Amino acid sequence: MKKFFEEFREFATRGNVIDMAVGVVIGSAFSSIVNSLVKDILMPFLGLLTGKVNFSGLSITLGGKAVLTYGAFLQAVFNFLLITLAIFFLVKTVNRLNSLRGKKEEKAEEAAPTKEELLLTEIRDLLKKGNEEQPND
Repeated sequence: MKKFFEEFREFATRGNVIDMAVGVVIGSAFSSIVNSLVKDILMPFLGLLTGKVNFSGLSITLGGKAVLTYGAFLQAVFNFLLITLAIFFLVKTVNRLNSLRGKKEEKAEEAAPTKEELLLTEIRDLLKKGNEEQPND
């Protein structure tokens, strides 16, 4: 039993597991933000465009007692597509901003000469100066 707990402790404290746990916590917090974005911001606009269509009330009664609520499934699929679209645009925007920032950093790095380049430039200038000072025979 002691060996089991040691193995479990080793597994639980492994870096990847902790990183994954942090990702799950942040993901669940981000999920509430995205759900609010869809429910409180996107859906009212879509409601205006679609005439406030809500699929969740659609259902079929089977055999008098069993109810197949396919509308709730359709609404969940619709919400999923909206959330996916919102995340796609968010990721696309973040990637574009990172790309722009990376280009600025590359330009800054290209503009500044390295220490080695500075040293070689100094040596070249000293050699030119030495050749100019010596009279040609």
